[in-house]
Amino acid sequence: MPQPDAPRADAPQPDAPQPDAPQLDLATLHEAVAAAVPDRECLVWRDRRMTWREVTDRTRRLANVLRAHGLGRREGTHEPWESPHDHLALYLHNGPEYLEGLVGAHKARVAPFNVNYRYVDDELAQLFGDARPRAILYHARFAGQVERVVKRLDTDPLLLQVADDSGTPLAPGALDYEEALAAASAEPPAGVRPSPDDLQILYTGGTTGLPKGVLWRVGDLVHGPFQVRRRDGSPITDVDEVVARAVRGEHRVLVAPPMMHGGGTWSALGGWCGGACVIFPHRVDGLDADDLMDTAERERATRMPIVGDAFARPIVEALERRPRDLSSLRTLLNSAAGISPGVKRRLLDLVPGARLLDILGSSESGFSVTRLGTDARFLLQSGAAVLSADRTRRLAPGEDEMGWLAKGGGSIPLGYLNAPEKTAATFLTVDGDRLVVPGDRARLLADGTVEVHGRDATTINTGGEKVFAEEVETVLRGLPGVADALVLGRPSERWGSEIVAVLGPADAPDDAALRDGCAAHLARYKIPKAFVRTGRTLRLPNGKADYALARELVEALDGTAGTGE
Repeated sequence: MPQPDAPRADAPQPDAPQPDAPQLDLATLHEAVAAAVPDRECLVWRDRRMTWREVTDRTRRLANVLRAHGLGRREGTHEPWESPHDHLALYLHNGPEYLEGLVGAHKARVAPFNVNYRYVDDELAQLFGDARPRAILYHARFAGQVERVVKRLDTDPLLLQVADDSGTPLAPGALDYEEALAAASAEPPAGVRPSPDDLQILYTGGTTGLPKGVLWRVGDLVHGPFQVRRRDGSPITDVDEVVARAVRGEHRVLVAPPMMHGGGTWSALGGWCGGACVIFPHRVDGLDADDLMDTAERERATRMPIVGDAFARPIVEALERRPRDLSSLRTLLNSAAGISPGVKRRLLDLVPGARLLDILGSSESGFSVTRLGTDARFLLQSGAAVLSADRTRRLAPGEDEMGWLAKGGGSIPLGYLNAPEKTAATFLTVDGDRLVVPGDRARLLADGTVEVHGRDATTINTGGEKVFAEEVETVLRGLPGVADALVLGRPSERWGSEIVAVLGPADAPDDAALRDGCAAHLARYKIPKAFVRTGRTLRLPNGKADYALARELVEALDGTAGTGE
């Protein structure tokens, strides 16, 4: 995600670093910044305020705990879908321990990976079966699930339990996290030299299939999603230059999206690479907009990532109920979901000193295109391109073809863990350049801007016409009385597939009003044939669309519904 001194959305974008260019690693950068500003605030949550010196001490101790239990990296060659590391599972809500786990793992040359804390036992067992963790760092509230699932594995991972307000006792065989750190050395792990080639694993949300472990080299993360770059977009490859920028910076990043997904993690770690203090709101098991805005005001946050309407609407409502002094807030970074135009305008009016940057990307690409404020179209970022429909060539501006958004330039992942076929299908070579094609459809316009149509997985073929769900969702969310909307297709004898909208609140306008509202913005074939209203939230904790719930609600419809024209 863009970090301090990130390039303007309209700035020229040079090529990203190639794999043989000098790169930096997270562990070395964190140590270097800490040495330069040891007494500056590094992390704030509730009543805990830790300096860079204190966080460095704790991450070193965690690294030594992992090394003492035999975890590390094995040398030798490996395929793009293989990992030479032992793996640390981060099964946590946001908080200091999540960031300590990420950085401490890298200082031990262990690959950390994210765990969705909403998973039930079978989903967690599938994830652990794929990732094969040698250690699990988890909040006490998840101890029972960890105990049950670990029994189903053919390994015996190290268990590090973090005390929380659940009051859950220490699980049998587990180490208390704080006691383990207190007993470990605060010196850098002996003989360990972190490398830009070390890996971090980011599991996808599984919205288009089973979760996949995306294998990121740390060096590519630093110059890609962490945005260790100059204002002109060129990568910074010298540690001293990074440290000098960090010393000047003193930014404060307020992270509300769950770090079990890429946006939250990248914002926090990118902030640390720029010397920022990372702040968490008091509540970390869900969004409390009043708590979030109170924290932003109290801690003088300068930057805050958000996730679409799921965050923007409650924030707007909280600020309209009670304005806060947010004069320090300069940047709002929106990713992973769209913000309705009306909500965006209200948000910008309420925080007039901040710019709103929309970022579109994926776990596999980092961010590919951006747009500023109320702009309708996106700008290609470093290494991004639009490929032809057959994915064999780059499209030129103005070619009237619905293509695929792609990302290259060097700072992209290696592949998917344990998945050579999926790696080959997603990571392509076009005109000699290696590109990742996550699945977003796009059109490259004559002026070089990009019109994004959304994921191919959410495209609905109805009566021979292709409809992009996100286009219809955006229109619905802009209608009076509609708080949120998801659109999907269901089998239809007449149309092959027909469009159905699931929306909230439960007392949303009637079908006729919704169809009339859509008709002002959409061709007739794009207007939903049926509407399902619900009082349940249609968003996951990270703000992304919960299409599984939407499909469940659609399948519960009367079989005679949705037969209109």
